[in-house]
Amino acid sequence: MADLRDIARPFVADPASGVCIRDRLKGLTPEDDKILRLVGEHLGSLASRDLAQRCRDGLEHSTDTWARRKRELTAVSSSRWAGSITKATHDQWGLSRRAQWAHVESLRAGIRMLRHRLSLPIDEKGSQGKPGGYRSEREWFHKSRRLAHLERDHDRVLAERDAGQVCVVRGGQKLLKTRHNLAAANLTEDQWRERWEAQRWFLRADGESGKRYGNETIRVTPEGKVSIKLPAPLTHLANAKHGRYALAARVGFPHRGAQWRDRIEGNRAVAYRIHLDVTRSRWYLDASWQRKDLPIVPLETLRSGEIIGVDMNADHLAAWRLDIHGNPIGQPRTFEYQLRGTADRRDAQIRHAITQLLHWAKDTGGRAIAIEDLDFTDSKTREKHGRKRRFRQLINGMPTGKLRARLLAMTAEADISIIAVDPAYTSLWGAEYWQKALTTNKRATTRHQAASVAIARRALGHRIRRRTTPPRQHQSDAGGHRTAQARPGGRGREGTRPPQTGPQTRSVPPTVGVNAGDQPIQDRSGWVQCQFDLHGHI
Repeated sequence: MADLRDIARPFVADPASGVCIRDRLKGLTPEDDKILRLVGEHLGSLASRDLAQRCRDGLEHSTDTWARRKRELTAVSSSRWAGSITKATHDQWGLSRRAQWAHVESLRAGIRMLRHRLSLPIDEKGSQGKPGGYRSEREWFHKSRRLAHLERDHDRVLAERDAGQVCVVRGGQKLLKTRHNLAAANLTEDQWRERWEAQRWFLRADGESGKRYGNETIRVTPEGKVSIKLPAPLTHLANAKHGRYALAARVGFPHRGAQWRDRIEGNRAVAYRIHLDVTRSRWYLDASWQRKDLPIVPLETLRSGEIIGVDMNADHLAAWRLDIHGNPIGQPRTFEYQLRGTADRRDAQIRHAITQLLHWAKDTGGRAIAIEDLDFTDSKTREKHGRKRRFRQLINGMPTGKLRARLLAMTAEADISIIAVDPAYTSLWGAEYWQKALTTNKRATTRHQAASVAIARRALGHRIRRRTTPPRQHQSDAGGHRTAQARPGGRGREGTRPPQTGPQTRSVPPTVGVNAGDQPIQDRSGWVQCQFDLHGHI
């Protein structure tokens, strides 16, 4: 039997520190639309030029090169626009580097798996969680060719990383590839061009604490008036003082508007982004800021109350509420979602399921939600589950990253903490020890609901395995010992124990110790002989 891997300790996840809200710019005039398009196009061209220069610098980048690029942009825009552009360029280049390293790790995982399976004889069975050899010589040959292909890609990508080269597409790679198949996307060339240009515009300004309303470049007053600082070549189009253009639209931010208003009235930093939804022909304004020093409730404090265990699946969330002793309370709950359609619809489905979960948690008085710390980086490779296409599609379809981000952001507002646990054996042990025990004549417990109980018990610090009932016979030797014992030091543990109140009568011989298991062996044969003597049978 293979050894079980080490189980990581549960931990309280850090709450989401970023906040982003959105409102529509209603009532824009044709002149406002024209100005926004001109500013976005001009700054977008500067952002593209700056990103190209940053990619050419590669690993030679330094604070001096950053300052030089910012000075060049300031001459054709403003110092604040130049700072926002260079910061966005730096973030985008860093994201590309991280994605490049993730691609290298994925290639290495595939190469390791291919080498392992190619080293095994044909049609050999797997063991200890590792797949076996390939089924036929034909499959072995094709996989050997794929190994050579992955090794070639790995060397190429690693050389690019060592040289500081990255691949970045302003506007999105997906939209760029759509240009080669407009019929499938149901778009004309003009429609695609309009979307492409709108995605490459730049209308984003970082906030500044201490400045008026938290932002000097895109300023929004508490009454909802929006004005932007025009770049140097477009200052002749200003309709307000100091080269600014005031829009006719008003914003109010119905969601979290009070928090936003408190920040700008206190002149704390708020970042803004203006963007166009080409499909609806609507302009939107996003406001974002960062919350610092958020309180984190200790794990021991959360364990003193009830915890809700959640098992995430490809189409639903299975949840069950447990008390502090690890016993399920009430009925399990299932929150379904459908990951089909557009990205906005999938995101809405996840938000709706999480909202239902949080409402149920608040109604029941729960303070913490336990969820698995899932990471399918190793299991997503096609080299490990090559023939199991449906299984690979199931794993790829699980929105682990999006669900984690949404859950952390929404629980922070609901004042509910997230406890992340190790996902090892939760489904297996939950089905083995809890599925049958929690099934009744009126309720059939599913494997996922049993896994939610196992997740919550691990978060509480209890063992997932249940204590089995005592044997039917009066002696444990007749029916066998329990398969799962209590923890060391538990009062219910089998074995001899000292009496609770001491000897009951004075007839106890002085030779008997405090532990009944330490008493000397009695010569019962002599006692029986004495009884025979008293009755005169000798």
